[in-house]
Amino acid sequence: MNRFLKTAALAVAVLLPTVTAADTGFSSLIEHEQASLGELPGAQFRRYLTYVQPKARPVEVTYSRAWVDDLPKAKGDENWQCLAEALYFEARGESVKGQFAVAEVILNRVESSRFPDTLCGVINQGTGRKYQCQFTYTCDGHKEVIAEKQAYQRATKIARAAIDGISEDLTDGATHYHTTAVNPKWSRVYKRTAKIGVHLFYRHNYRTASN
Repeated sequence: MNRFLKTAALAVAVLLPTVTAADTGFSSLIEHEQASLGELPGAQFRRYLTYVQPKARPVEVTYSRAWVDDLPKAKGDENWQCLAEALYFEARGESVKGQFAVAEVILNRVESSRFPDTLCGVINQGTGRKYQCQFTYTCDGHKEVIAEKQAYQRATKIARAAIDGISEDLTDGATHYHTTAVNPKWSRVYKRTAKIGVHLFYRHNYRTASN
């Protein structure tokens, strides 16, 4: 065995757990491992030492209900739950892509210095007065009741996928949106970045690293 192989085999042995006399047969396992490694040609052994586990294939998003329904049951913390509820009450009538876009706006707000730095903080931001909030369902005076169980399950999965970052950028950094049924004053000032379903998406006319 040449010097390189002797050194490498010794390194492998050092990395193995310390064994005692009570570990019957384990010392012979170490000897067998050392012998096996020592028989590898130099180039092959180098590849063995430098082997890197292949990266997992990226998840392919198709933005279809069938794709969402096939995702595993979603779970998460309070912020995941806040996002799932926002998607349900704000956008459950939209397409899967439209719901991802709304989720993206909320996540963009979390990253912006202009808004709270948590999902729940962004979603529940408001003055405490009726209709003086960012997301109407949180301050319209009506109790939030989840009546469409399947739609809510989809929202939980979309929220999980959006938080995990498996969706592509759909809104070009948008932090605002509204439906085509209204025309708020701020929409005349902000830059429109996308139209998905019945929602129009906007961001500020200037962008910085903390936008």
